[in-house]
Amino acid sequence: MARVVVALGGNALLRRGEPVRASTQRENIRRAAHSLAQLMAQGHQLVITHGNGPQVGLLALQGEAAGKAAFPLDVLGAETEGMIGYVLQRELDNAHAGPARFATLLTQVEVDPGDTAFRSPSKPVGPVYTEAEAGQLAAQRGWSVARDGSAWRRVVASPRPVRILEIEVIRLLVEQAVTVICTGGGGIPVARRADGTYVGVEAVIDKDHASGLLAAELNADALLMLTDVPAVYTGWGTPAQRALGEVTTRDLAAMAFAAGSMGPKVQAACDFVNRTGGLAGIGALEDACAILAHRSGTRVVPAPAT
Repeated sequence: MARVVVALGGNALLRRGEPVRASTQRENIRRAAHSLAQLMAQGHQLVITHGNGPQVGLLALQGEAAGKAAFPLDVLGAETEGMIGYVLQRELDNAHAGPARFATLLTQVEVDPGDTAFRSPSKPVGPVYTEAEAGQLAAQRGWSVARDGSAWRRVVASPRPVRILEIEVIRLLVEQAVTVICTGGGGIPVARRADGTYVGVEAVIDKDHASGLLAAELNADALLMLTDVPAVYTGWGTPAQRALGEVTTRDLAAMAFAAGSMGPKVQAACDFVNRTGGLAGIGALEDACAILAHRSGTRVVPAPAT
């Protein structure tokens, strides 16, 4: 049996270009739950995280459309943790055969208010736009926008996670064989004041970096980052693109990947493997079991000692 932190990408829960509707998300989460149930049926102990980029962006837009002051991103992050966690927990209950215990935990994650990410927003949130629409919204609402594939999206600060405040609670639950859904959307971003108290900050923490930190803190055997593509590719979008199978952290360090998409996953995978010596896998949701069995996806392993 392996202890596995599974990070469900926002694009695995809401496929690129799909409408952000409750029915669409529910069907995709049901599909995700069946893949996770297969891992559990093999005897693996799971801790589950998830993305929230499309959902947190939609909540912000809904607040503005209603003529209300938009809630800050830390509050929206908490809302999406509860919303996605509830549906995921329910579908896991339905998909898993046999006794199991599930719990969804709102998770605060400390960030450094001096992180350079606050000066260079890069995390895509919300729906996709044309270049003209994105430019208009940026002018109207003071957004930062950037290209995301062939489309454009709003981008916000994505500071690195420093500490998971609820890590001891998560450890207690894991030790009691509870399947924990936590650190959703990278966690609720908070910063520590000089007096030791905490305050929410306007950011969205990268889910993959937070998941890697969580996996290391829990001494997990593996970190699986599941998304809507089957592997990490070199030369993505070109005739020379090539899927990576088993690859070492040293080899990955010599390659370049897009900062707004695969880059954080690759860096989080390398950080986890270098810190723990475990396995990090990146690939499609439906290939979760095959990735863990080294038969599919990209598997990141330690570099041989020199």
